[in-house]
Amino acid sequence: MLFRPTHTAAGHTVADVVPVVSPTSASMASDAITVMRSVMVSMRDGIQLATDIYLPETSGQTQGFPVILERTPYGKTQPSRSERTLTEQQAMDRATIAAFFVRHGYAVVYQDCRGRYESEGVFVKYTSDGEDGYDTCAWIVAQPWSNGRIGTKGLSYAAHTQAALGSMNAPGVVAMFLDSGGFSNAYQGGIRQGGAFELKQVTWAIKRAMESPGILGDKEKYEALASLDIEAWFHRIAQWQPGASPLSLAPEYEDYLFDQWQRGRFDDYWRQPGLYAEGYYAQFPAAATVHMSSWYDPYSRTACTNYAGLIAAGKGPACLILGPWTHGNRSQTYAGDVDFGPAATLDNNLAPDFLSLRLQWFERYLKNKVSGSDDVMPKVCIFVMGGGSGRKNAEGRMEHGGNWRVESEWPLQRARQTAYYLHQDGSLSTTMPRQAQTQAQLAYDYDPQQPVPTIGGAVTSGEPLMAGGAYDQRCGPGIFFCNGSSAPLRERDDILVFQSAPLSADVEITGAVSAVLWISSDCVDTDFTVKLIDVYPPNADYPDGYEMILTDGIRRARYRDSWEQPEMMVPGTTYQVTVDAFPVSNVFKVEHKIRIDISSSNFPKFDCNPNTGAAEGVSGPVKIAHNVVFCGNERPSHVVLPIIPA
Repeated sequence: MLFRPTHTAAGHTVADVVPVVSPTSASMASDAITVMRSVMVSMRDGIQLATDIYLPETSGQTQGFPVILERTPYGKTQPSRSERTLTEQQAMDRATIAAFFVRHGYAVVYQDCRGRYESEGVFVKYTSDGEDGYDTCAWIVAQPWSNGRIGTKGLSYAAHTQAALGSMNAPGVVAMFLDSGGFSNAYQGGIRQGGAFELKQVTWAIKRAMESPGILGDKEKYEALASLDIEAWFHRIAQWQPGASPLSLAPEYEDYLFDQWQRGRFDDYWRQPGLYAEGYYAQFPAAATVHMSSWYDPYSRTACTNYAGLIAAGKGPACLILGPWTHGNRSQTYAGDVDFGPAATLDNNLAPDFLSLRLQWFERYLKNKVSGSDDVMPKVCIFVMGGGSGRKNAEGRMEHGGNWRVESEWPLQRARQTAYYLHQDGSLSTTMPRQAQTQAQLAYDYDPQQPVPTIGGAVTSGEPLMAGGAYDQRCGPGIFFCNGSSAPLRERDDILVFQSAPLSADVEITGAVSAVLWISSDCVDTDFTVKLIDVYPPNADYPDGYEMILTDGIRRARYRDSWEQPEMMVPGTTYQVTVDAFPVSNVFKVEHKIRIDISSSNFPKFDCNPNTGAAEGVSGPVKIAHNVVFCGNERPSHVVLPIIPA
């Protein structure tokens, strides 16, 4: 078994025969493969999508091969950012990756998504990928070089395209490797979350618009978009509107962005294939699936939900892998400003490298090769963070440590869902508060024009405004909206901080985290945010300790009872709201503290609620909200933590 956790446009067709060096086997360097470039494949509406095909050279003999498919908006001939290993730090291009699989007897197909690079049509993010993926698979199984068995692969958007075609029950699909994506429900992670809008969609769109034909073909527009002052635009985000936004130079990107931003209700739009895999599990192919993500990736919830949902629907086999990485950075030992040690990489821990891991999966389920155990991977493999020294390493990162652990299920049934109560004195404990609700409440003012800045967490595609990973929750140079401050976030007046006493024994939290809050506001709508933090005691490298973000969540109050039927609050009335955070696995060591931060903003990860009850994604005035969190025995606000018994 390779898997070894260290611990339990107008088209054209060109056919070439070219030698390509395999990234892992120099002995095959003299072998040739056949490459057919930019074959234009027709979709059901007549739009043609540019497709590259890599085939083993068979000396003219007709032979069908199992096919590995990747559909991408990032350019079928472009290097793939995440195709790196510990020994190959330069991103490998897709031709090199294709050559690796071709050498092992596969045909490999790369395709530009609709409206991207050489493909025809208009790009509308996510929602055309179900039908286009289905039509592409139907075309593949009809080709003489295909044996009718398809495996899919790809990171991020290329994982979303997999879930989209899976939701349509695309023909021929028998194996899938979804890496950090494949929306289980884009309304609850990836586009929106808890009713709020994820502003990484804006920063992503700005970068991708610069690759669009309409911008590349117009020097003036390209230079204008390239010179945008993104920070200045985000400082006045409350005034954005269609035609007056940073994307106005690229109308097709601006159109879909505002369309998704302004769709606050969970309606049929959000139930489409490509956005809502969990609504289509019953009709998914009976394919073997891998769902891989990481604790600081925006798609950890998606991976967990898809894994559990497909198993419940009788699909599979399925495997779940959750590392300590940021989005797609599986060959790094660190995420953000924190290092998890040499055990953290996929390379040399789960497999020799990522190519080897995928090859083993495809060999088993595309070629039906069995060696030893029929299970080529454990059902669940998670990286449990924690246990490090807490000191700075040679690279200046905090040593948090951790190790891999194999499990047989997700979520873990042995987890004890434990309520930790918020107390008026700022303490956090499993003891129910004693004060009556009229005596036990804490309040703060939330100003949408002075939001709490995003410092790490499950973030991707947010540059230059935000970055994902584990960071000390302290302002500093380069952190957007810190406004020159270097103070810890806990000193802000608009954050309520609750933390445990120093722990007398290690505590492991593994699973999804949620908070049940009793709240009121003087506004008709506002947001509530929750953040889970591992608080290190002081040491010589960190004399003030280190306050490491683990996970966070948000809830827009109008959606407190229903995603389909939002309802405004009555100012001054008390309500119960639930805030769900993404899953995590972390050991809080002895003398550490478990901390929960409550506030109403996390910007620019999420858009700021104007507190006025205005429609989503519409410019207009804002109000300062006076928000109250109750923490008495009749309104016991608490966070539910999945504690793993020692």
